Amino acid sequence: MVALDKIVSLAKRRGFVFQSSDIYGGLNGCWDYGPLGVELLRNVKEAWWREMTYRDDIEGIDASILMHPRVWEASGHIGSFADPMIDNKTSKKRYRADHLIEDEIDRLRNKEKEAEADALQERLDKAVAPEDFYQIIVDSGIKDPAGGTNDWTEVRQFNLMFKTFIGPVEDSSAVVYLRPETAQGIFVNFNNVNQSSRQKVPFGIAQIGKAFRNEINTKNFLFRTREFEQMEMQWFVKPGDDDKWYDYWLEKRQNWFQEFGISPDKLRVKPHAEDKLAHYAKAAVDIEYLFPFGWGEVEGIHNRTDFDLRQHAEFSGKKIEYFDQGENVRYTPYVIETSIGASRSTMMFLVNAYDEDEIGGEKRDVLRFHPKLAPYKVAIFPLIKKEGMPEFAQKLHQDVQKQYKSFYDESGAIGRRYRRQDEAGTPYCVTIDGQTLEDGTVTVRDRDTTEQIRIQAESLRGWLGERV
Repeated sequence: MVALDKIVSLAKRRGFVFQSSDIYGGLNGCWDYGPLGVELLRNVKEAWWREMTYRDDIEGIDASILMHPRVWEASGHIGSFADPMIDNKTSKKRYRADHLIEDEIDRLRNKEKEAEADALQERLDKAVAPEDFYQIIVDSGIKDPAGGTNDWTEVRQFNLMFKTFIGPVEDSSAVVYLRPETAQGIFVNFNNVNQSSRQKVPFGIAQIGKAFRNEINTKNFLFRTREFEQMEMQWFVKPGDDDKWYDYWLEKRQNWFQEFGISPDKLRVKPHAEDKLAHYAKAAVDIEYLFPFGWGEVEGIHNRTDFDLRQHAEFSGKKIEYFDQGENVRYTPYVIETSIGASRSTMMFLVNAYDEDEIGGEKRDVLRFHPKLAPYKVAIFPLIKKEGMPEFAQKLHQDVQKQYKSFYDESGAIGRRYRRQDEAGTPYCVTIDGQTLEDGTVTVRDRDTTEQIRIQAESLRGWLGERV
């Protein structure tokens, strides 16, 4: 598997992702999307949005990032949204205690010490209180990755929400939080959406939006950041029907990844152990992808029961129920959640697309994106910058741009232009040459096979429509 630093290097070189505030030395855990990256991210979000909302039984919303603080009391975030943190006294470095233990388990497995790794995993699965994590670290002799010492502080819980203030006075009455998840904006709008859309259970509400978590240890490029986008859908069902819908959405979401080029052998489903479930969950599973650094979650499917709606009903004093006219009963729906990170899944598609091969004796880096996700669908080149070829190419480029994202390039040798587009992930390159001026045909080069065919220039938009 390719090293992550190669992908990060290409991402910066070709304008996918830059370190935020780069001219000031950067800000750890924060990234900016460049010209190609913003298109890739937009295409990923569009693919998800079409999949989830282009059907009769799912509505979309866009809730505010800032919400009433009571929302987070009801959801349990103020009281329990925390990670177990530990500091090394020598290096002054801070770590998530559970991540230190997970890294130790990986180290043991790499040394084929499976029995020790399994025993440590079993203890980690049962760890709940801060002292549980501390004792595992001490008993296992886990050392500081930075300094090599095991001079640890006690483990303590650290709340992950960013706090800010509304208005001119910074006191407790003005406290609000940057939302740590988008789900609660859906739950508090259940009545509004249900009444305005007249949906019948089962139905869903989908949302794409920013969320913020004050992660102590950001790592692995876009995988764990402090500011990120979530794509979430909450599916409301009649109690008793939740299990079948949980299975339905788990299968459907796995199929979506495969539809866009993710190989099944790079995906796995990891159920949460019963004693490790979140306080709101009846069942939960992670869909994980095999990144260069190992398996990592890209989406979670959760049976949240009726916890969230009941909590908000209790804390707000408002009824949050569904009236089934057919059966003449009221009930609080159960919720099946699909939650995927837009930033994290964009990284997954970038990693999955990266390939190195050899063409004509020359090595090349190529991004084999699914055509629907590729930032540019086509690049258009005049073979030379004279004899009317640039004018023909520009006219064709402008025509294609009416429907598809197109890139025009007349600089450098044609082979070099091909390589630039291979690194950008552009599925097709179109070249205008001398024959074009004679019969109106153009050369179309396929990114993956490098094979070339000729088609009529006037039919290019239709030809692309069948493929992208």
